[in-house]
Amino acid sequence: MLKAASQLQAISDAWDHKKSGLNDALLYNRQLWTIFLADATQKENPLPVTIRQNVANLGLFVIKQTMSLMVNPQPQPLAPLININRELAAGLLARP
Repeated sequence: MLKAASQLQAISDAWDHKKSGLNDALLYNRQLWTIFLADATQKENPLPVTIRQNVANLGLFVIKQTMSLMVNPQPQPLAPLININRELAAGLLARP
């Protein structure tokens, strides 16, 4: 998650010089979220249903935002994707 956030942040910070790498960064991020979505929707997942639903909702938002950015590239909509990835990574790193 942190790698994906870093890639997106680098593109956002230097949009005019790095926007050509946007699709690759978005693809990587989408692949990560596809894995999270698949895991969150498994009945065997031991996490509470509410957490699984929250992860699934975030995942759907990320996928939708990613597709929108691929069609209409802009730097501003990257901020929520970056923040979501960072927050999720921080939560995962804090788990015992």
